[in-house]
Amino acid sequence: MLSLKGRHKGLLGETRPILKTKEEIEKLRRVNKIVMEILLALKEEVKPGKCTFEFEELALLLCEKKGVKPAFKGYRGYPYALCVSVNEEVVHGMPRKDKYLKEGDIVSFDFGAILDGYYGDAALTVGVGKVSELAKTLMKATEEALYKGIEKARIGNKIGDISYAIQRHVESYGFSPVKDFVGHGIGRNLHEPPEVPNWGKPGRGLRIEVGMVLAIEPMVSAGSPEVEILSDGWTAVTKDRSLAAHFEHTIAITPRGPEILSKV
Repeated sequence: MLSLKGRHKGLLGETRPILKTKEEIEKLRRVNKIVMEILLALKEEVKPGKCTFEFEELALLLCEKKGVKPAFKGYRGYPYALCVSVNEEVVHGMPRKDKYLKEGDIVSFDFGAILDGYYGDAALTVGVGKVSELAKTLMKATEEALYKGIEKARIGNKIGDISYAIQRHVESYGFSPVKDFVGHGIGRNLHEPPEVPNWGKPGRGLRIEVGMVLAIEPMVSAGSPEVEILSDGWTAVTKDRSLAAHFEHTIAITPRGPEILSKV
């Protein structure tokens, strides 16, 4: 679940990051690992004809099995545990009992969980059956951009260095980073400062410090970066209805460099 630029400024409050201890990072590692385990289980179930609500049911079942609470359900009124965004849906797509995946679709899963008072958050995009070369390239570029951003999440760099690395990589493919949504700090709250945009200038923003924990999440459009919100009040789609992809990891800043917490 993402921070919408502007909308959550009151939620984030101060812009200073909340630095985490080694013990807190260990707790964040545990919950984020579970988040990715659940996402990978969802990925294995992706196939043509699958109802998107089935993924919601599976996510809830896995939460119960693994002893975590879904982080998104009820958050600011969102009614589900999982965001399922298909094709032109950038983020916050709702699971639906009347929506079925088709051959050639791409689907993004964004999922969060809570364990011992700490939040995990991650996302990935998956092709449904055989997809177009455009879809393959878009997913590849978006996932690569995530890791380009993570590489810059080092002590002494600035948040803008992460943002610029993501933007530069995405645009090198001719795609557009979506600017209405941003990554964010995470810990005892789903959204904490600082915001982590997917575009920007190097050397700008807060200096990166040991103990920061960040959810970095490129959202990329194959066409225009402009989005609009559908009548459900949540689902964000590309304004030109071009394909969109979304990848996310939660990372901790350590003296040795960035550590991906949401990995299996």
